[in-house]
Amino acid sequence: MTSPPMITTATSTEAAAEPAAVVDLAPWPSARSRRSAIVAQFGGDRADVAHWALTTADPLADAVAAAIHSEGGTVRAAFSQGVTDGLASLADPHPAVAALLASTEALPDYADDELLDHGSAPYYTSPMPVHLVSLSAGALIRVYDSPSIANVLATTGRLIDGAERRIRETGQWVATVMLPGALRAGAAGYVATLQVRLLHAQKRDVARRRGLDEAAFGAPINQVDLARTWMDFTLTSLRAEEQMGFGLTTTEAATLYRYWWLLAHLLGIDARLVEGLASHDQAARVDELLQAVTGPPIPESAQLAAATVASISSVLHEALSIPTGLGGKALSTLARRFHGETLSDDLGLPYSATASAALNKAIQATQARRRKLRRDPAKWEAARQHNLSEARKQLATITEAPEYAGHEATGRRPG
Repeated sequence: MTSPPMITTATSTEAAAEPAAVVDLAPWPSARSRRSAIVAQFGGDRADVAHWALTTADPLADAVAAAIHSEGGTVRAAFSQGVTDGLASLADPHPAVAALLASTEALPDYADDELLDHGSAPYYTSPMPVHLVSLSAGALIRVYDSPSIANVLATTGRLIDGAERRIRETGQWVATVMLPGALRAGAAGYVATLQVRLLHAQKRDVARRRGLDEAAFGAPINQVDLARTWMDFTLTSLRAEEQMGFGLTTTEAATLYRYWWLLAHLLGIDARLVEGLASHDQAARVDELLQAVTGPPIPESAQLAAATVASISSVLHEALSIPTGLGGKALSTLARRFHGETLSDDLGLPYSATASAALNKAIQATQARRRKLRRDPAKWEAARQHNLSEARKQLATITEAPEYAGHEATGRRPG
């Protein structure tokens, strides 16, 4: 078995499934650029990495999903118990469940107590409405730009009518995993992340059974899709918040990237794709390769972008004090800043000069307030603690279980 070279400066010796030699892989997916173009732009080694990543999903989680599909509730119950109470709590676990939990419970060497308990601290230097804007108008719109992801959503159902729920549940997941200590085995963020990982595997299974064109798009929710989505939760979201006036210091950003390395480990993203990235510049160099093999957006991508903007336009008033009447126009205009003219035009995101002027004024005021607050460490920490408290309160008000907490991939509740 031949491993492709790392495209990051990974610090962990742990890896997910060992990549196969390129000659053993499925043909290069026809809708994901061309291998010759990737070789010309990035070189043969990186093209080999991309080829492997496009044709590889998440073997550990996929094996659990297959076992649940074929053997039913017993395996699902064992997975749920093992995620919450640990592999050691299972008397005779299914081999697939045991393999997945053994991997997630074996933390990488960088995941020390400091990271587990304080690694998410920079996240709380901004209030929750800011994160919701960057998540939706920033991260999720670019996630939907992927034709592979849009096709999986279209194939598995609820493409547009489920957009608002996906925003809400993704926001719930991010808020949960960012709580201090949440990624320790059995804690809320760890549990939610493994539930999300299994849901991805179930979506893959459904997409394959319903005939997703893997010759065109590669494996459904493959390693490129997973790593690119990781970039959207880190690079895209953090840059979006910076453009809104909520920038981080170099040290704060590095800390959050490191925290997201651990989330990548739990989500089944191969460490060689993202681990070691600690700045926007480093992440952008890897993201360039991932974007090059993503392919152009499809009509469903534009539909998802429009549904996303419509679903959360009112939140912009809370984040930047933008007049409520400008909500939709301002959010769309802000999204254009996040994603650039070319992608925004492809996705049909409209621009408003009036909204742009209001945004400029609001962002300048936000930057001034933030600079002043940083100059007083006590007030800065008090503001961070307030944001953490508000996040806990918001999570406590949620009564409906998210899809990833127990729904099957079809959207039906189990049982």
